[in-house]
Amino acid sequence: MTTGRSALRRLMRERRREVPPAARIGAAGGLAAQLLAHPLPPGAHVAGYWAADGEIPLHVWQLRLPGDVTYCLPVLHEDGRLRFAPWKAGEAVEANRYGIPEPVVAADALLQPERLDLVVVPLVGFDHRCHRLGMGGGWYDRSFAFRHHAPAPPVLVGAAFAFQQVVGELPSEDWDVQLDAVCTDLSTVSRAT
Repeated sequence: MTTGRSALRRLMRERRREVPPAARIGAAGGLAAQLLAHPLPPGAHVAGYWAADGEIPLHVWQLRLPGDVTYCLPVLHEDGRLRFAPWKAGEAVEANRYGIPEPVVAADALLQPERLDLVVVPLVGFDHRCHRLGMGGGWYDRSFAFRHHAPAPPVLVGAAFAFQQVVGELPSEDWDVQLDAVCTDLSTVSRAT
């Protein structure tokens, strides 16, 4: 990881944490409107995340999803990739090694990344090309590395506050997985094809 990426990550995380709770809740509504514009097939499996460290929350979007959609949360797996657990508000969770809640489900209930239709991905920063700066652990990049070889489901959509878009282009690495779009509380940025 380059010094530039580390410094930008620190700065953007600080800015994200400074958003007051009321503004964070208001932004969740704007984000939900942008995310709901993405069409889903009947009976879709979608994944979100449990907002932590100042991330824009997804609860408004989750509550507005059609009734036949299965909502999932990421679960860390020992192979360094994510699995996704179906989850509804009120179901059991426990903190993972980073202190982020994960659903408590049987291993055979976990879905592989390839089984999802849409994944809403947290981020620290993004650019106009839909390149993402994450927290630095590489979990999403490893989990969706199969998309480097050919376009494949799921659709990957970043979620962010509008101020998380950087001017210019983010420095990227060969292993970074590009997003299809980034939805913010104000607009949607789509990857140029």
